[in-house]
Amino acid sequence: MTAAPAAVADSPPSVIEARALDLVFETGDGPVQALRDVNLSIGKGDFVSFIGPSGCGKTTFLRCIAGLEMPTGGTLSVNGMTPDEARRARAYGYVFQAAGLYPWRTIGGNVRLPLEIMGFSRAEQAERVARVLDLVDLAGFEKKYPWQLSGGMQQRASIARALAFDADILLMDEPFGALDEIVRDRLNEELLRLWDRTGKTIGFVTHSIPEAVYLSTRIVVMSPRPGRITDVIESPLPRERPLDIRDTPEFIEIAHRVREGLRAGHVDD
Repeated sequence: MTAAPAAVADSPPSVIEARALDLVFETGDGPVQALRDVNLSIGKGDFVSFIGPSGCGKTTFLRCIAGLEMPTGGTLSVNGMTPDEARRARAYGYVFQAAGLYPWRTIGGNVRLPLEIMGFSRAEQAERVARVLDLVDLAGFEKKYPWQLSGGMQQRASIARALAFDADILLMDEPFGALDEIVRDRLNEELLRLWDRTGKTIGFVTHSIPEAVYLSTRIVVMSPRPGRITDVIESPLPRERPLDIRDTPEFIEIAHRVREGLRAGHVDD
């Protein structure tokens, strides 16, 4: 396993820190180890993608960060708190694979929902909804219903909902996996612009090597179950990335290293 790179003097402060993290699920057929000895630091403002085969623990690790799963060994901190404390402090927004919008609420109503739960005033709710819908290029769609929007627009509304209460961390579990390649490319571009404008720390699960390389400042390659980190790749690509950067030798070289890391994980297993 490749350990997370050691911090250096000018590294951004760590907002997510995992050390010797294990997770074992107890099932009717016996224990199943989903994660083993995961060590990783994610700095403030990083865009970190997790990639690996199905069942390797990518989503499980993201859910651990979110306090939705409880590790059975090791330590995990989010903004210096336990994941459960961070969840209660609303330290992150979470975007699931499906948009998960309520069909009986308008787009504005869906985005406004966490703000209503958190007790924001009506005026602040309206201001925040307008701001995040503009961020995801959905200004003017507040009164539409989910069924009136395309799949890509629904997922953008889901991202807006996760951004509405302005958490510093955005966790995204394969948000574009069900979309066609053309829409996915456009949303990848929009997500990079959003990340640049907001400066948020993003954890992003994907099965796509090109997507991971295009989006990330760091790529975490994971092995088949039990999920371990086989490589952590620091991207040398510039922060501004047109889609045609995917044709450059630098991009192809990183994609090759990711592919080799995935193969190495299968061999080790």
